Amino acid sequence: MQIATWNVNSVRSRLEQVLAWLERERPEVLCLQETKVEDGSFPLEPFTSLGYGAVISGQKAYNGVAILSRLPLEDVRIGFDALLSDGPALALAEQKRVISARIEGVRVLNLYVPNGSSLQSEKYAYKLEWLACLRRYLDVQDADGDPLCMVGDFNIALDDRDIHDPQRLSGGIMASDHERDALRLALDERLADVFRLFEPDTGHWSWWDYRSGAWDRDSGWRIDHIYLSEQLQERATDCLIHKAVRGNEKPSDHAPVVVQLQWPPEVDDDEEEEELE
Repeated sequence: MQIATWNVNSVRSRLEQVLAWLERERPEVLCLQETKVEDGSFPLEPFTSLGYGAVISGQKAYNGVAILSRLPLEDVRIGFDALLSDGPALALAEQKRVISARIEGVRVLNLYVPNGSSLQSEKYAYKLEWLACLRRYLDVQDADGDPLCMVGDFNIALDDRDIHDPQRLSGGIMASDHERDALRLALDERLADVFRLFEPDTGHWSWWDYRSGAWDRDSGWRIDHIYLSEQLQERATDCLIHKAVRGNEKPSDHAPVVVQLQWPPEVDDDEEEEELE
């Protein structure tokens, strides 16, 4: 099973690029962020014609998340308030940034983490509150016992290897201690960054700012992540950033990231006989 994540920076503006990539790569699951479209205007038909079902949570011009799948989508949950009933969770649900579904027994959780703007901004405080809510959400999610694949645009470089110029950029927005610590607290020991299971070195980016010629200079950040629970870590065989997509004409500023899982687990004949008994 291949599960992919891609901040498309407007699904309608990038529709032909997304469709072309899906036709070429054929992942079982693609999680989109920054769809920037209300649910009633989401372009469903082109995806269904390729064999993908979709669950969506969007709003006009901003934010928005969706899960496309060639496999059945079950037990769909939208927003933090699907699992939490406290005041902060209800308030944060106004922005469409959280959606999950169970797919082949795996809980796929798709997130678009707030950017935060700057360390002095009210949006930075909002981002930290959002990450604290994510931690509580994952605590409740744990009770399900489902293997968890958490993906998305996290707008955080978790350590200095994830930034092209850490000396200049560490400590600033998307690389501040508070953001990194809040994400690590949410991850706890339960989730691992699957890309780092295969690639320990720096120099691998998933986002290049439109400004300042960042793409031409390869001055990127790795802020699009896939996190796996222990059961799935053992089943991961690869994790790749599809960097070339960022070189398209009028691209998203993000590239897709894809994990390959050996899932569902194969059951050998002896185990099958034991289950039948």
